[in-house]
Amino acid sequence: MSRHRIALFGGTLAFYLAIVWAVLITSWLVALDWKVMLFRPYQQWPELHPFLDYYVVLGQRGPTAVMVACWLGWRSWRQHTLRPLLVLGTSLLLLNVTVGAVKLGLGRLGPHYATQIGSAEMFAGGDIFPSGHTANAVVTWGILAYLATTPRARRYLSAVSATVSLGVGLTTVYIGTHWLSDVLLGWAAGLLILLALPWFEPLIARTEEWIFAMRERWRERRGGARPAPVADAGPQPVLLPQSMATDGLTAEAVTAPAEPVLPAGHPAAATRARAHGGHPARPGSMPVAPAGVRRPPPHTERGPRAGSPARPMTGG
Repeated sequence: MSRHRIALFGGTLAFYLAIVWAVLITSWLVALDWKVMLFRPYQQWPELHPFLDYYVVLGQRGPTAVMVACWLGWRSWRQHTLRPLLVLGTSLLLLNVTVGAVKLGLGRLGPHYATQIGSAEMFAGGDIFPSGHTANAVVTWGILAYLATTPRARRYLSAVSATVSLGVGLTTVYIGTHWLSDVLLGWAAGLLILLALPWFEPLIARTEEWIFAMRERWRERRGGARPAPVADAGPQPVLLPQSMATDGLTAEAVTAPAEPVLPAGHPAAATRARAHGGHPARPGSMPVAPAGVRRPPPHTERGPRAGSPARPMTGG
């Protein structure tokens, strides 16, 4: 996270805590809340009410989450990544945990249920501080700017999300469902979640890898083990004796398919020998040369060579 983002996160957090403290001590901010509430904006400009009743839906979690999820789902499918959807899910989870915990912990009542003028209405069983509509609008529409791929698109989407969230917050004040301080705290809460998302990027990346790994395992388990294809070995080279090599034959000139070596006396040995036009090999005998290969005459250690004159015998 950059220093600029860290500074912005620290400033927003300080503003968040200041709003909470100002409401807890019933400061001038609570008096402003009552002045706006007693002014009753929905009675001052009643012609805006029909339009703002529909506009405030842009801050409701259900409809906005579905719309943004559809858009980010299409992006995930096009880009072959789950990061957009995982970022949205992480932001909504953080929103539910942080905003929901503060709502239930402080228990502030809304303007329509206030019991005493000038009171902060804290710890009375309510759930409107901070404004969930406002925080949800900041987070849901701000995700689009956070996931923008170009600086220009990020600037445009940031302006759109700021306008929508600002309008949603003021609309809740107009119709009287929230105090002004609720809206201020909702803006800060949503912005804190967007600024904290870079810290969760490593976790999002590991989750994406785990999901893809589980998908591959499921595909392998569904498809079953498939045997690997066996390549055709082709003809195997035959090693020639040294005597054949001296006659001008090389190993590349004579090739034959590889045959298994059979033990002596095996019934298949005789069949193979007859197929080659010879006789079964006996242990210790010379191998039968392939057809068409001239084998040199065997060298005998005893007796004269054929065709050589016999040495006369002399008496001793």
